Amino acid sequence: MAITATPTPGSQLLSPKDHTLILIDFQSQMSFATKSIDAVNLRNNAALISHAAKGFGVSSILTTVAEKSFSGPMFAEITDAFAGQALFDRTSMNTWEDAAVIEEVNRIGKTRIVLAGLWTGVCIVGPALSAIEQGFEVYVIADACGDVSEEAHDRAMDRMVQAGARPMTSLQYLLELQRDWARTETYDMTTGIAKTYGGAYGLGIIYAKTMFGASEGH
Repeated sequence: MAITATPTPGSQLLSPKDHTLILIDFQSQMSFATKSIDAVNLRNNAALISHAAKGFGVSSILTTVAEKSFSGPMFAEITDAFAGQALFDRTSMNTWEDAAVIEEVNRIGKTRIVLAGLWTGVCIVGPALSAIEQGFEVYVIADACGDVSEEAHDRAMDRMVQAGARPMTSLQYLLELQRDWARTETYDMTTGIAKTYGGAYGLGIIYAKTMFGASEGH
């Protein structure tokens, strides 16, 4: 049977209005023991996805565990991007078992969930497996998560993928939200985030624009 290609995006690609981003336990106490990714990269990637989500108007939930009594404040890179947004502080390690967070998930009403945070094997596995079992589509931003060892992070990612979660990276998240350089209303924002947090790719953008006045839209 013949198949006809059409210039339309696949249904599994993310768009700004079709998901809720949940950022979980990006806190000092959790980061001290994180060894699968260094703190500089972790903070950078957390900033990248936060600014992307805020800039594209993605429904976002910020949540901490025992913020005042044990784990400390959420990374400033995140709270600066979401200035003034309330944080949901929990006692449960599994965000999906917190009634206030779930009330917010239901209020927003999106059936596609994107997760990032610390630690991968506890605070990300818990909501990922719970949400999948309840019928939600789950994506995990792997390089904006971390665990006490590479083994712990990798096995947690394996477990979630086996259950149906879809792994992605921070830069992939940003570029998937933009997806077409002809979308001029978000072009400067996207390239600005990439220049600040996009590593070597961001340096390439700075070089091309400075030296040649290049633009991805042409």
